[in-house]
Amino acid sequence: MSMDRPSQTIDPASARALIASNPDVLVVDVRTVAEFETAHIQGAVNLPLDQVDAHLRQIVADAGGRMLLICQSGGRATQAQNKLCEAGLPDTVVLSGGMNAWIASGAPVVRGRQKWSLERQVRLVAGGIVLTSIVADLWLPGARFVGAFVGAGLTFAALTDTCAMGMLLSRLPYNRGRVDVDEAMACIRKPARSRA
Repeated sequence: MSMDRPSQTIDPASARALIASNPDVLVVDVRTVAEFETAHIQGAVNLPLDQVDAHLRQIVADAGGRMLLICQSGGRATQAQNKLCEAGLPDTVVLSGGMNAWIASGAPVVRGRQKWSLERQVRLVAGGIVLTSIVADLWLPGARFVGAFVGAGLTFAALTDTCAMGMLLSRLPYNRGRVDVDEAMACIRKPARSRA
């Protein structure tokens, strides 16, 4: 993150006003395909965070106008914003609280096939590993240290606002789906007023 530019966030009401008043704002959802399919903002472009990384230079070169970045709770969108800003694209704003806040505010969403969010998957996997390691410790002394390792990883994830387990889970077929990167990049290139 650029030290001279603090992260810019926007609440759901202000985001709705921005989208309504500015036809050139591009809404980019950096969640997994599965999360996007579950619920997303009308007109949003799905470009998962790993694809932002892979196409960073092209996004910065092609983007025109303001970009509203969205994820489930704000963490991944903030990571994308930091990367874009450092690469030379300063006109970005993050939806504070992400889709969780958007939905809680009663804002409209396009709903599709329901799948678990990446954050819920992390809680399930982490909890399952910890529980299994404690139970396994009854027969395999020392197995509880696996649970301690997961706990340390979750603590590190909270302190750094990154999540290695989430990044690994996002690569599973359940979360991958098919994202048309070329179509997403084309949306970034063309002005919003010409979007369907």
